[in-house]
Amino acid sequence: MKKMISILLLGTLPMLAQASGDHGHSGHDMANSGHSMEHQQGGHDMAGMSHDEHEAAAGRPGDASKVTRTIKVSMNNTMQFTPNRMKFKAGDTVRFEVSNSGKIRHEMVIGTMSELKEHAQMMRKMPGMKHDEANMISLAPGQKGEMIWQFDKAGSFDFACMVPGHLEAGMTGRIVVR
Repeated sequence: MKKMISILLLGTLPMLAQASGDHGHSGHDMANSGHSMEHQQGGHDMAGMSHDEHEAAAGRPGDASKVTRTIKVSMNNTMQFTPNRMKFKAGDTVRFEVSNSGKIRHEMVIGTMSELKEHAQMMRKMPGMKHDEANMISLAPGQKGEMIWQFDKAGSFDFACMVPGHLEAGMTGRIVVR
């Protein structure tokens, strides 16, 4: 019961913050629209890394004409991704068709767990951070969007929701590339 109350409280904080202003989250699909992550006062990269370093960790933006797999991913208010485990082959270019069936904003961000945890800390400090990276999508309730990502090498990677409190509530998933 305590966990559910905590999740509900954490889930309402972003809505309260949004109610006081836009804070950089527009109502449109933010996937594949560039390669910068900015705060209102200036830009910065996820976890302080350059784009080349980040892209080397979990892959790189994919080319829509080279998609080899399409995966439908649903995000919801039980702090779950469905599916939350995925397997791909090195070289696969994946189209993620992402939908938010919840009643609050959710995000899907691909990276290593250390990158994601570092990013979650930044999100708590700078809730107005704008997301504009190829490895992430931010969706309002009821919204759908897509992101295309190429997994160019084998390894284990993660994805998570970066809305403050959602990663901590367990809104994560795992990607294994062989």
